[in-house]
Amino acid sequence: MTESTTSTIANKSDLERKQIRRERISLVLKDKTFLVGAFILSFWIILAIFGSIIAPHGAGDQDFNFVSHSPTSKFFFGTDANGRDVFSRVILGTRLIVVMAFSATILGTVLGTSLGLATGYFKGKFDMIVMRLVEAISAIPVLIIALLAIAALEGRSPTLTVIVIGFVFTPNIGRTVRAAVLGESELEYVAAARLRTERTRHILFREILPNVLPPIIVEFTVRLGYAIFAIATLSFLGAGVEYGSPNWGSQIAENWGNIYSNVWWPTAFPALAIASLAVSINLISDSLLEIFEL
Repeated sequence: MTESTTSTIANKSDLERKQIRRERISLVLKDKTFLVGAFILSFWIILAIFGSIIAPHGAGDQDFNFVSHSPTSKFFFGTDANGRDVFSRVILGTRLIVVMAFSATILGTVLGTSLGLATGYFKGKFDMIVMRLVEAISAIPVLIIALLAIAALEGRSPTLTVIVIGFVFTPNIGRTVRAAVLGESELEYVAAARLRTERTRHILFREILPNVLPPIIVEFTVRLGYAIFAIATLSFLGAGVEYGSPNWGSQIAENWGNIYSNVWWPTAFPALAIASLAVSINLISDSLLEIFEL
């Protein structure tokens, strides 16, 4: 195969890939499921950014004249057993869970993508050994690994929770990327890059990576939904963030017992916030999965 032939193959592949990307982007922007999910997610991201300006009260502000008070015009979501405004705490808790969920998912995606690229491209014994380790880790539920890691490290901070969840997500993302890379590494444009004596780093990140982005994007959105539930659950169990934090999971843990006294609002509104955020991400991931499988 001559240099001109390899160049022609590479250019043709680039044009085809760009055309496919444009078509997929067009389909995504027209998909109603995606748009609904994106709208809800955007709403929570805006609250995460501007929550401190929007919230009428501070997260720790107390009014002992309104303890466990039902929703009113003054306290839209009512108050909790400590006289704190539930509406303000839900808004201010948005930033923590959104930042933690995105950070953990980004960390897991970066590590998992790097792992998948390496194992899928180099194959052989390296691939076999790493995949056996990945399968062993993946067999253990996420929350159990996270709880064990946090307990072993004797820490309870957002940073530690993000790192633990990110590392726990790495194996599953790595397997998904590896499967995509195995198929791409046998195609003509990769062979053409090798004939041009391109460096391995160039082949992995400039040639193969752009072509395995669809499964990576889908995997990112799926794991983002898992991260929200994982963070909320860990916070509920007292392992995710410090006690008294406005994190939604912590709010539910502090107030769920009052439901039996008909004080439902300090628990219901944070729970609805978690559900709506998770649903928005699931809508986005379902839409992307359907479109990328076309």
